Amino acid sequence: MLDDVDRKIVELLAANARISLKDLAQRVDLSSPSVSERLHRLEDRGVISAYTVDIDPYALGYTLQAIVRIKPFPGKLPATQRLIEKIPEFIECYKVTGDDCYIARVYLRSIEQLDAILDRIVDFAETRTSIVKATTVKRRLPPL
Repeated sequence: MLDDVDRKIVELLAANARISLKDLAQRVDLSSPSVSERLHRLEDRGVISAYTVDIDPYALGYTLQAIVRIKPFPGKLPATQRLIEKIPEFIECYKVTGDDCYIARVYLRSIEQLDAILDRIVDFAETRTSIVKATTVKRRLPPL
């Protein structure tokens, strides 16, 4: 469990992973060495596993986003997974229960690019694709 100070530290880092230790300490009303120690404990416990950046795909020319449900053909599950891992436009993929085995997110520069990606999978799996119109809930922390 996290105490109120640890929770605030995690929330501040989630909002800006580049915040200085000094600013972080001021925001939680502790000394920099105290915050540093808390950060080390959070890292050791696995609560914080990385400090990262949030890239805007649109700024890189990826104007479309799609969710692809993937159902491998019998005997093609391992080959399908390896193929998904090799296609860089698949930016995340989940192995799930239910009718489909995988649900993946793809960033695209054009609708034609989607066809080219799906054509690589057609011999291994059946796909169903939805184009994302808007992000109504941006990725966020689970309740702390």
